[in-house]
Amino acid sequence: MAAALRLGPLLRYTDGSSATVWVETNRPCTTEVRCADGAGGTARTFQVAGHHYALVCVEGLTAGTATAYEVLLDGTRVWPLPGSPLPPSVIHAPAAGDDLRVAFGSCRWATRPSDEKNRVGPDALDALARRIAADPEGERPDVLILLGDQVYADETSPAVRRRIDARRGLSDPPGSQVADYEEYTWLYYESWLDPEVRWLLSTVPSAMVFDDHDVIDDWNTSAAWVSDMRATGWWRERIVSALMSYWVYQHLGNLSPAELAADPVHAAVRDVPDGTDALRAFAARADADPASVRWSYRRDFGRVRLLMVDSRAARVLDEQQRAMLDPGTAAWLREQALDAPGTCDHLLVGTSLPWLLPHLVHDVEAWDAALCRGVRGARWARFGEWLRRRADLEHWAAFTESFAEFTDLVAEVASAPDGPATVLVLSGDVHHAYVAEARWPAGADGGGRGGGGDGADGGQGADRGSGSVSAHVLQLTCSPVHNSVPLSMRVGFRFGWSAAARALGRRFARHGRVPRPPVSWRRTGGPWFGNQIMTLTLRGRDATLRLEQARADGTLRMRFERSE
Repeated sequence: MAAALRLGPLLRYTDGSSATVWVETNRPCTTEVRCADGAGGTARTFQVAGHHYALVCVEGLTAGTATAYEVLLDGTRVWPLPGSPLPPSVIHAPAAGDDLRVAFGSCRWATRPSDEKNRVGPDALDALARRIAADPEGERPDVLILLGDQVYADETSPAVRRRIDARRGLSDPPGSQVADYEEYTWLYYESWLDPEVRWLLSTVPSAMVFDDHDVIDDWNTSAAWVSDMRATGWWRERIVSALMSYWVYQHLGNLSPAELAADPVHAAVRDVPDGTDALRAFAARADADPASVRWSYRRDFGRVRLLMVDSRAARVLDEQQRAMLDPGTAAWLREQALDAPGTCDHLLVGTSLPWLLPHLVHDVEAWDAALCRGVRGARWARFGEWLRRRADLEHWAAFTESFAEFTDLVAEVASAPDGPATVLVLSGDVHHAYVAEARWPAGADGGGRGGGGDGADGGQGADRGSGSVSAHVLQLTCSPVHNSVPLSMRVGFRFGWSAAARALGRRFARHGRVPRPPVSWRRTGGPWFGNQIMTLTLRGRDATLRLEQARADGTLRMRFERSE
């Protein structure tokens, strides 16, 4: 049987001289990426749970150029696909000083086949792919940042449910949800074999991080939630398989060639005939001791720095020490962020969960976290845990100390001499898009927690230029790429930004004895609902933001554009 592509190629990491290309094949083979300008690379596949993968490091690229490439398996060309109407896949090697276009979003259900009812509307990634394919020499993103829920392990499509039913039936837990590694592979096939999206991922570099639905809804909401899940008979296989598949399909491609060469897990999986046991042991350790693994990572694009932060697996869930990031991840984030002044013009922090939420939502989450800590007694604590799970109250605001620490860090970077012009927090998750501007009181320098503004629309706090906070700090939230947005969610989030909601939120905060947050913020764009994608264009120390929504005719419609 000849070697063939099952999935991919995905263009992942790129810099001025190298790139990585990920593939899944149907059998063991040698994978080669051959570029039109003579650059290229080869790699043998590695095996996990009967599946075969390769991550090819492409060397010899010339900065400032774009080169078409092809993929060969055991010497036979398998990409581009024969007869494909789409343009050749290319690798753009950036040059120092180039403008940078960053497209981002989250929450993408796989595009449904034409014989299934599409109840969520057009896919923004499909629309983006069509636009680029129609004008291959025109504007395109230099990187696509996918901020979580790349697959939905707990909300499977009718096609996947039929496969699960044929394999093991739907009557036993976890029912129609995926149960193991094999079923996780089905989710990625369904999502990434969509023809336009497959081509898009082959020609636009991508950076990814998980959120809850990549594993299960409300993953790591609380210590009580984890205890309940571990008491089931199916959870251990689910979480180990989730982390194994995330490492293979998403995390591995986030790493640079140098990081790959130094990664012990990559070596352990790659250098044996079957890497299943080595990867399974790693995933089991990552679940049992989350602080032993760091999923967060850094990518530099000239003078733009991206810090992708794991805000799911890195949590500390003990109710009295609750933190969004374990101490090691928090220290890593601080080190990388404080290295930014003097070295970058824009600092991007990718976290699947928004830092700045509608004010009512923020205050309710902080109030609920205080109840769960016991500030109003055991009965209120039990109610708080019930409500936290029921209403998904587990964003940054629900980790009060972590919210304050992250806010202080952002202020410290934003006020540093020779600091970046912007600090931009990129998020998804909440199934709508908005822009929120952070403001600190006069004299704020990231050194303290008290007295920060009004916690509402920023009207009583100082403008960003007051005091020493000089960078423009924005929360940029874009979700979903392709998913449903119920009417109740639209109404709730619109109300959450209103003056009445702010007043109501402060009543909740007072009941929970929650102090005012150390920063104030105001919504300056949105909320927008629909399938959408945001694009940042970074030129020197200037930035332009654009939001586009997918239309029924398969195109993107611009809804918002703003320059900083």
